[in-house]
Amino acid sequence: MSALARAGEPGEHGPLRPIELATGAVLGGATVGLVTVGSIIPFAAALQLLAAVPVGLIAQRYRLRALASATIAATLVTFVAAGMMSALALLATATTGGIIGIVKRRGGGVFAVFGLALLTGLGWAAFSVGLLLLFARTRELMFDNIRNASRGVQDLAARQSQLEPLGRLATELADSVLRWWWAWIGGSVALGMIVTGVVSWYVLGSVLDRLDWLPGRDRLDAPPDDRPIGPLPVTLRGAGYRYPGAAENTLHDIDLTIELGEFVAVVGHNGSGKSTLTRLLAGLPPTSGAVHRPGSAGLGQIGGTALVLQRPESQTLGVLVADDVVWGLPAELAAEVDVDGLLGEVGLGTLGGKETATLSGGQQQRLAVAAALARRPALLIADEATSMIDPDGRHELVELLAALPERHPMAVVLVTHHEADTEAADRVVHLAGGRSVAQLPAWPRPALDTRRRPMGEPILELRDVRHSYNTGTPWEAPALHGVDLSVRRGETLVIVGGNGSGKSTLAWIMAGLLTPSSGRCELRGKPITKQIGRVALAFQHSRLQLQKQTVGEEIADWAGHATGSGMAGRALDAVGLDRALAARSIEELSGGQAKRVVLAAIVASHPQVVVLDEPLAGLDPEGRADIVELLARLRDSGLTLIVISHDVADMAVVCDRMVRLQSGRIPADEPVRGVAPIPAGPSVPLWPGDDTGRFAHGGSMLSGYPAGRYPDDRGMGDRR
Repeated sequence: MSALARAGEPGEHGPLRPIELATGAVLGGATVGLVTVGSIIPFAAALQLLAAVPVGLIAQRYRLRALASATIAATLVTFVAAGMMSALALLATATTGGIIGIVKRRGGGVFAVFGLALLTGLGWAAFSVGLLLLFARTRELMFDNIRNASRGVQDLAARQSQLEPLGRLATELADSVLRWWWAWIGGSVALGMIVTGVVSWYVLGSVLDRLDWLPGRDRLDAPPDDRPIGPLPVTLRGAGYRYPGAAENTLHDIDLTIELGEFVAVVGHNGSGKSTLTRLLAGLPPTSGAVHRPGSAGLGQIGGTALVLQRPESQTLGVLVADDVVWGLPAELAAEVDVDGLLGEVGLGTLGGKETATLSGGQQQRLAVAAALARRPALLIADEATSMIDPDGRHELVELLAALPERHPMAVVLVTHHEADTEAADRVVHLAGGRSVAQLPAWPRPALDTRRRPMGEPILELRDVRHSYNTGTPWEAPALHGVDLSVRRGETLVIVGGNGSGKSTLAWIMAGLLTPSSGRCELRGKPITKQIGRVALAFQHSRLQLQKQTVGEEIADWAGHATGSGMAGRALDAVGLDRALAARSIEELSGGQAKRVVLAAIVASHPQVVVLDEPLAGLDPEGRADIVELLARLRDSGLTLIVISHDVADMAVVCDRMVRLQSGRIPADEPVRGVAPIPAGPSVPLWPGDDTGRFAHGGSMLSGYPAGRYPDDRGMGDRR
């Protein structure tokens, strides 16, 4: 049985769990789309065959009731969208996918598939015969078609004496079908289901096997707790946690108490166990030690525990801001919520009628807090909620969270890797290596690293670039207003600005993935939209770009080479990762490793320019320093880098020039410091066999860290 199959097994009884509801909604929607399009578009009928894959995934990973719920909902939606025949097609597809998924989950084989297909085939046969018995006109219409077809065959055969036996055979067969129609139709349906099931076992089953590596576990899933909701006070005594299949604990011997009215900060670097601790506070039972609370954690319930996560857009469900505040609440409870009051409390008082898609990252996080407050939580946990927003937005969000226990009967736990976020906390808990420690080890920022190669001629030009979303509609939202920018070959340009300033829109335009509403964006004098791939874009959320199962396959896919060509190893060398990482699953990468793998894949694809959208977002000080060091190395290899970032202090040590984007405009170039071009010294290829013209300096890639004190955030000082 696969790991994914086991992921769905805890709690085989009871109502649908959140992971089952969410997965069923997403995969059920995909099934509806495939079947509907396949039914409406004549040449897209093959899409209906693919529709069995998402249903099979549900059946393989989760309980039968999850499969049944998703199938019923998808069938009703398909009936409304495309009619009865499409709905029946979806039911048939779901039957096949369900059989294969269930057998995979239970560890059966082809004989189990045959048995289930036989049973469901008999059911479909009875259903088909019953429909024809019920709808007499439909049955007679079908009989008329059979008679007409047999007469046509007989007439054609009569024209050639040699074919007359064929004509008589067609007539006799038609008579038999009309006389014993219930047996013929029922038998055909049952046989078809058996054949389809057996064939799908080998075809669809292999697809499910290939998708076995995809994540399917809800890390917040906890056994049912029938006690009344009472998350506070919560006390951890020697609490530890080990994930299924892991060799050692992620958390060790944590002692912690959270009382009503407290604002507690939990600080630690990536991989220190911070998120695992939040899961224990949210109701996940520890694997060692104990967690005591007067009632159940009540995650997501009125008066229970609320979570605000790292990526605000993943928590935004409503179309309008006001709708999102009460999204998911029963109508009677939603009517009791003072939406305007909550929006005013979090600083969004005038934005209730605005679309959520137009909010900045900081505004989305504030909206997530308002939605959490609508459930009147006793415990609010903000898990890395400040990591993806700009410094001003981070400061404002921390102030908001710190004030909540003073205005509401609740406690707030802020999980962060920024020491500066902890100033307003009543208590600070430091985590390192899964254990509570007195203080985190210091990690300095890199020193200024001067370039080792001169810059060349302008390579990327933007002239009067403007862009608006939803142009020509009442929801038109301008993002850029007349941006002029020139980037030289080999330059490292940093574009800074707050959330909502248009940085990501500009990044997508420079990569050719978005056509500006007006103006020009040209690479070497030609429109960038006609040179897709020449400018590579590294997303802010690196995981969204990693589509293959292993690191090596991902890099090879970008490079266009076979996995065994050695390209993956050379690319990993270029970004300072061990070649052994090529065999690792994408799902096992840390945030910093995922960013490096994306950069390795980009380098392997040999772009002329690389645009990086917030490469330091979500990383701890050590991870940020590693990425800055890597960017300096790539810069010295001759790559042209455009970095979109709000981490000014960290990026200043490697950039040649910095420009500020404000409300979609660049007021003027703002150089951080003059960087005098220096002659290129002895150089070596970025990796052995690199003949693309990109060279790395023969000496040290970075100037390194001098001993002593470095400019850094509070708590990141002397490292001697």
